[in-house]
Formats: sequence, structure tokens, C-alpha cells
Amino acid sequence: MSNETAPHTKPKLLVLIGPTAVGKTRTSLDIAKAWNAEIISGDSMQVYRGMDIGTAKIKPEEREGIPHHLIDILEPVEPFSVADFQERCTALIADITKRGKLPFIVGGTGLYVESVAYGYGFADVGSDEAYREEMQQFADRYGAGALHDKLRAIDPDSACRLHMNDQRRIIRALEIYHLTGVTLSEQLEGQKKTSPYELCIVGLMTDRKLLYERINRRVDAMIEAGLVAEVQGLLDRGVSPGAIAMQGLGYKEIIAYLQGLYTLEAAVELLKRDTRRYAKRQLSWFRHMKDIAWIDVSENLDENLKVIHAIIAGKFGVDLEYTSNQSFFDGGNGQ
Repeated sequence: MSNETAPHTKPKLLVLIGPTAVGKTRTSLDIAKAWNAEIISGDSMQVYRGMDIGTAKIKPEEREGIPHHLIDILEPVEPFSVADFQERCTALIADITKRGKLPFIVGGTGLYVESVAYGYGFADVGSDEAYREEMQQFADRYGAGALHDKLRAIDPDSACRLHMNDQRRIIRALEIYHLTGVTLSEQLEGQKKTSPYELCIVGLMTDRKLLYERINRRVDAMIEAGLVAEVQGLLDRGVSPGAIAMQGLGYKEIIAYLQGLYTLEAAVELLKRDTRRYAKRQLSWFRHMKDIAWIDVSENLDENLKVIHAIIAGKFGVDLEYTSNQSFFDGGNGQ
């Protein structure tokens, strides 16, 4: 069907999701070049400057001329929530569309991506600083596992989604229930599941054994690339080990090594284990999302790309050849 006759009324939005180390970055560049797209990072950690190796951030020289957004926009001491991501991402989508390009979210932070794709509303439920401090003191006294167990008792779905060491988000989930009597999972479940966009979501998956092998190799490559020096450099700059950003994968494990809690070998094995568990949680989250066209990327990249291009063309009702020469995304109305 010709795009000129398609009665599009919503802006187009392309999304690529998948677990860590599945190959989203390489695939996203090929897709972006073919579809005249600009990439928006859907990763909650790549917003932080100076946190490059541990977040597997694509280097500027590797971006092949494709604009990338929501990368290196904050210092590691600054907070960044799903509501912040949604606000910035929504504005970017409008701007990219206005310039005749295709907005393309690439990332693995499920809630962040889903909040934009379906226009979640985040009510301001307020805060209770005294309660937060009480929960932090509880964690300091009894450990991260005990705090995680508190959340599991009232909101097992959120506890499953959040890593035990993600104390900030665990405390926020507890605080939401404390203030409203409604769990975070129940609030998310009540969100609308219709999209303000003409939405195309492609998911990359692979055999779990192969994925875990890729994760292990990626961690080894991070260490070889200087992850320990990167973490030490952040600490030397005055970033607290307790900062929100430093609770991310690859940082808390190396901090434990630098503090003498683990040998480097043990810290690396812990990071591999935690990353495998994170990938498992990502896949669990994605299974609850709808509208995903899944592609097995275990082998044959060229064939996978052909399938992905066909999915996008079918969803948007256009031919790939047409997009190479026209800025038909202009205004999001098919003209």
C-alpha cells in the first residue's frame, strides 16, 4: 500500500528491544540507516556521563553517522526516573518526527520503553522522607536481602522485577504502597495499553545458552577494556559508592572489589551471574508486553534483517525503497 494513501493520524514509532548482549546495537544501526531513523537510547544507565564501559555504551565513532539521543546527558549523581525518561523521550519523538525522520527507541529497560510506547500516566503520589529514611536504615542494619523481602511480601511482581541491590527503586515501591495502599505492580497493571503512536516493536531473542555465553564474553571484554579503571575514576571524581548510578550492573560489583570485599576474579564471576539474572528479568518483563514481533538472532544476520525490514514495512504500510529517498515520516501523518 502506498504511504501517500494511508490515512495515518498518529506519529510513527519504531522500537527494538531484547535482553542485554543479544545484539541490539549492531542491528539498530543497520535498521536506522535503512529507515532514515534517529536512535533514542532506551537504557536507564546510558544517560550518565563517564559510565561507558559498564553500560556497553556505543562510542561516537561507532555510530556510523546515526544521531543518538539520551546518551551522556546527566552526571552520575543526578537522579533519573521513568517519568523523566518518558518526558524527554516524548519530546524527542515529536522533534524527530517533525524533522521528517523516524523515531527509533533501542533499549532493554522494559518499563522505560513501555511507558513511552503506551503513554503511561505517572501520578504524583508524593513522598514521605521519614519513611524513606526508615527503610534505608532498615537496609543498612539488616541487609539488602531483608529490604527486598519486605517488598516481596507486599508486591512479589515488583520484587521479581527489581534486583535486590536496587535499593532506591525498592524503597520507592515500598513508599508508593505506604502512601497509597496500592502496589506499584497494580498501578502498572492499571495503565492503558493503547499507544499514542503508530507503533512497531521488534524483539530480538536467542537461545538462552548462547545468550549466556555472549554475556560472559561481554563481561570479559569490559574488564579488558578497563572497567575497573572506569569505576575507580568515578570514585576519584567524588561519586559516592551509594549513588543511584553506582548501583548499576558492572559498577556495584567492581566497587565491592575495590573495597576489598571480593577478589577481582570473584567480582567478575558475580557480575556475570548478576547480568545473566538481569537478562532473565528482562525477558520476563518483555513477555508481559504486547505487540512484539520476535526475531531469533542466533545466526544469519542478513536474513534476520530482511525479516525485520519486512515487519517494519508491513506495519507502517510502506516499501523500504520508498523510505530511502523520501522523508515521508514528516509530521507523522504519512505525507
